[in-house]
Amino acid sequence: MYQTIIVIDEFLDFVDDLRRRALHEDYESADQGTYFPGRNSKQPVYVKGIDQVISNLVGEKLTPSPGNSHGKFRVALEGDKGKGGVHIDKCDWSGILYLSKDEDCYGGTDFYRHKVLNSDRAPLNQNDLNAMGIKSFDSFWHDYLLKDGLDEDKWTLQTHIPMKYNRLILFRPWLFHNAGLGFGSDIKNGRLIYPLFYNRSVN
Repeated sequence: MYQTIIVIDEFLDFVDDLRRRALHEDYESADQGTYFPGRNSKQPVYVKGIDQVISNLVGEKLTPSPGNSHGKFRVALEGDKGKGGVHIDKCDWSGILYLSKDEDCYGGTDFYRHKVLNSDRAPLNQNDLNAMGIKSFDSFWHDYLLKDGLDEDKWTLQTHIPMKYNRLILFRPWLFHNAGLGFGSDIKNGRLIYPLFYNRSVN
């Protein structure tokens, strides 16, 4: 037995301060966009004590995952495009704190089941690969995830977590998931989030 998705509302007492910080950060230019629609702030912003709070919530000691956009604000506006679609993250826990105001919020985060693989998550071991009829993790990555990520016909929506100001969602990164559409005309009314990525501590 283990947790897969945790939703917490009214997460930060000082969320308005964090949002103001996000509004005044420097962001990547449009031609430096990441794999997914939208842009990340150039520098991460770390909230004191948040790693311990999240560790307590999931019941595991966590440390920020290297190589991800941990702590970098992300804004996605209406019409923003990217090469990525349904995907997984390379870590042990993923988190998203929504920073868009409630009057602007649209969509959220969606979790899917792959129709052919008949699974809502990536294979984690050889037994999973065998059950899915896949020869290798490399085959899973290239022949299914990358190939089917943007093909809506290959997926069935399983769970939708609506966007709400100061709502934190924590989830297992191997669940097939995707962000909702970008919205708004600028950072003040756009899809604004504070993403977090963690690994289990080995100590």
